[in-house]
Amino acid sequence: MNLSTWAIYKPTPSILLFVMLTVAGLVAFRGLGIQGFPDIDFPTIMIDARLPGAPPEQLENEVARPIEDSVASIGAVRHLSTSITDGVVSVLVEFDYEKDVQEALVDTRDAVTRIRSTLPAELQEPVVSRMHSSGMPVLTYAVEVEGMDPADLSWFVDDVVTKKLLAIRGVAQIVRQGGSTREVRVELDPVRLQALRVTAGEISGQLRSMQQEAPGGRGDLGGQQQSVRLQGTVADAEALAQLSLPLADGRRLRLADVARVRDTGGERRELAMLNGRPVVGFQVFRGRGFDEVSVSKGVRAAVAEVTRGDPRVRFVEVANIVDTSQADYDASMHAMYEGAILAVLVVWLFLRDWRATIVSAVALPLSIIPTFLVLSILGYNLNLITLLALTLVIGILVDDAIVEVENIMRHLRMGKSPLDAARDAAEEIGLAVVATSLTLVAVFLPTAFVGGLTGAFFQQFGWTAAVAVGFSLLVARLLTPMMAAYLLKPPKHEEVDGPVMKRYLVSVRWCLEHPFITSAGAAAFFVASMVMISQLPNDFISPKNVSTLAVTLQGPPATRWRKPPPWPSARARSSRRSPRSSGSTSPSASASRPATCATPPPAPCAMRS
Repeated sequence: MNLSTWAIYKPTPSILLFVMLTVAGLVAFRGLGIQGFPDIDFPTIMIDARLPGAPPEQLENEVARPIEDSVASIGAVRHLSTSITDGVVSVLVEFDYEKDVQEALVDTRDAVTRIRSTLPAELQEPVVSRMHSSGMPVLTYAVEVEGMDPADLSWFVDDVVTKKLLAIRGVAQIVRQGGSTREVRVELDPVRLQALRVTAGEISGQLRSMQQEAPGGRGDLGGQQQSVRLQGTVADAEALAQLSLPLADGRRLRLADVARVRDTGGERRELAMLNGRPVVGFQVFRGRGFDEVSVSKGVRAAVAEVTRGDPRVRFVEVANIVDTSQADYDASMHAMYEGAILAVLVVWLFLRDWRATIVSAVALPLSIIPTFLVLSILGYNLNLITLLALTLVIGILVDDAIVEVENIMRHLRMGKSPLDAARDAAEEIGLAVVATSLTLVAVFLPTAFVGGLTGAFFQQFGWTAAVAVGFSLLVARLLTPMMAAYLLKPPKHEEVDGPVMKRYLVSVRWCLEHPFITSAGAAAFFVASMVMISQLPNDFISPKNVSTLAVTLQGPPATRWRKPPPWPSARARSSRRSPRSSGSTSPSASASRPATCATPPPAPCAMRS
């Protein structure tokens, strides 16, 4: 007794099996996330080295070049890019995709350690970290609050908005755009410094030594041991100005005697604009393993909550990639539904029996829905790759069931009972059905083991298609013969071939009578197909229009920003065709700190003379 015969005589286990698989698949489908492409883990390592106060020329010769030379000796290094600013060297190391990320991190850290003794002694310990890439920012916001300056606006984004959003599951990073950082600026008076015979270096050294907190050991208080901490910081800029500084010759002077101390915003190093107005913005990046749609829902809910808490705050969603991912998902699901409906219609047109059509069509949902369970177990999401696999195999999933049903119908026309016809037909066609399905698995599954970047994308494609075909084979060998045995009925009259079938049979006879001409025609068709394939354009992923234009401009050193002309009014914009406001120059977000917000922490000190 084979598997199909066992299912015919004992239908209950097969029914319960597919009921459980269907329910589990539906539950898994509700938990699957929606995103554009699968997460790709690129082996990229970042090296940060800081030497405060050092000019870029010194950093290039004494820090950047030694690090680059040492890292370049590591195997499988694909690309090195270095960025040098005042006091900071950032080296981005890109390895070949086949390189293990953890191994690349260890090798890079060892390469930096080997040359640490040759780097400047004042250099802070270089930080070697792994770059976690989850694609483009999910959402980009611009924040506007009436009556707030850029410093308070930036503080609101950094303190209130960022803390609120980082608490959302799936949010990995918030990057502020534009704005300024709060800073206590000490502007030294050169005339007074010269009159008092004091240098800027002495003032800076004394401030650095006095403006700090440090542990002070332990002490006994009331019979209990307490930790002691030395606090040498001041509360505000006015207290800093009144600070008495000791000099090397024994004199003391107040900082206000030689400098002007102001609590203000730091010098702007970047600018974000929306509709021609400078704003403060932020971008939301999702964590690896989380989908874009669920993260965006949580972020939008948190943004709405912040807006309800302070009506002055206005968030403007400048850009997102969620709408594109959702549109791709909807289009793929519609294509899947259309393919399933068309497959059922074609089956009915050829079988012309509604019972046989139902028996064949039930293989579609019972093959796709359990596949969602396997996708959830493997940690996959509903993205372009997995949905492409399901859409591609939608017409293949009914092949095994159609073969089984057609052979059962043939045995019914021979006068057998439905039970005997289902049993004999399943035994007769069983090996051919298994061979057909395993052939399809052998076609799709190897794509899951392709190496390199291409394999990282199509791994999910291969497993999804192979699993769906495997479930269709299980349906064809268990459920289809059992349903046919209890649902199909013998035909009441002998079927006559229609005009289409008659023409088809005439063509088949002619091909059988002229094998050489048929083979030559097939060979010519194959050669022509190969020639046409070579003429097709090659591209990893076909480009698509997402209605977004990104422009990068680089100016010479010392280039300064000029305020743009006023943004045209709504009436002026309506008088001519112009871009929509959503296509702003650069996305950003900003909001001001409300009166209920906590006092910001002490600001960094910047000295100028």
